[in-house]
Amino acid sequence: MNRKDFLQYSSLLAAGLLLGESVTGAGREKATAFSKRLQPVGRRLELEGYYVWCNSPFYGPDGKVHVFFSRWKAEKKMGGWIKGSEIAHAVAEHPEAPFTVLGTILEPRGEGYWDATTCHNPFITQFNNRYYLYFMGNSNGKTNTKRIGVAVADSLYGPWKRPDAPLLLPGETGAWDDHCTTNPAVIAREGKYWLYYKSWNTHDYETAAGPVRGNRKYGLAFANNPEGPFTKYEHNPVIDFSHMPGNAQLEDAFVWQQQQKLHMLCRDMGIYDHEYGLLMDSRDGLHWNKPGIAYYNADKYIQQPPAPSHLKKYGRFERPQLLLKEGKPAYLFTASQGGQYMTSSSFLFKVV
Repeated sequence: MNRKDFLQYSSLLAAGLLLGESVTGAGREKATAFSKRLQPVGRRLELEGYYVWCNSPFYGPDGKVHVFFSRWKAEKKMGGWIKGSEIAHAVAEHPEAPFTVLGTILEPRGEGYWDATTCHNPFITQFNNRYYLYFMGNSNGKTNTKRIGVAVADSLYGPWKRPDAPLLLPGETGAWDDHCTTNPAVIAREGKYWLYYKSWNTHDYETAAGPVRGNRKYGLAFANNPEGPFTKYEHNPVIDFSHMPGNAQLEDAFVWQQQQKLHMLCRDMGIYDHEYGLLMDSRDGLHWNKPGIAYYNADKYIQQPPAPSHLKKYGRFERPQLLLKEGKPAYLFTASQGGQYMTSSSFLFKVV
């Protein structure tokens, strides 16, 4: 590499624009230390008559593990996530114990509401002794009305105060994030609340020729209050793989703080393999290092029957969410097609 190319590379890397390029360009896989600590436990929340997705876990003051998860009726098939999902609550004495489903806490409200047709992507957290359930809703059963909202409660058992309006709107027409806002992950940092969100550009989505339409990127927004209003970071997107070949991208980010760093766990969409998970670190939350492999495809950990024809995502883990204990990863909850009813369920890993 000559001096000119080196300086250009260094500049782009500092701006967060070359995440993962040298790893993927060389064709090498980079396993993280985290990936070597995963011990498969097995499926949880296998519910007859339902697909289960998006499992967000939290240790409650009652000592139990609370999981807020997406589910929809099995007759809707996998596409029910966008046009019929609801968010339910389950509890267990400990992560590896059976979960008891307590019921639905958020469901589509019908015509006239911003969350009329689906409630999905739950992310549970606590700030200032209150609980905040960030989620995605839509109003037409399609991706272009996906919006992030937040429900609030004083107890994990509710009641939940439901939002009348979305928390974060897409950008103006032509912006990188003009299509939607989704996949929320929220942390408290430097006296503010940081909301990471996924989006993409409508024109790219509508004109894409490949199997994965558009290019999903991550933006960041800040607020003085967990309920907003949120202001988008002026240099968004903070994570962008669109410069890479193969329309590489990511989704399903979970963000946490540990040892003076921020860490992001997410689903790979072409950096290494669509079946993998990714892990990235950052000191400032704005510029992220090159991603390593956080976890692999299901065949690495378990044996399953052959894939049925109606499950097109069979064999991979999506929507990675961590159960943190004293701020450190204790268990990894994912979503995976298959299981007892050949729909989808939670799949649990212990972090050893």
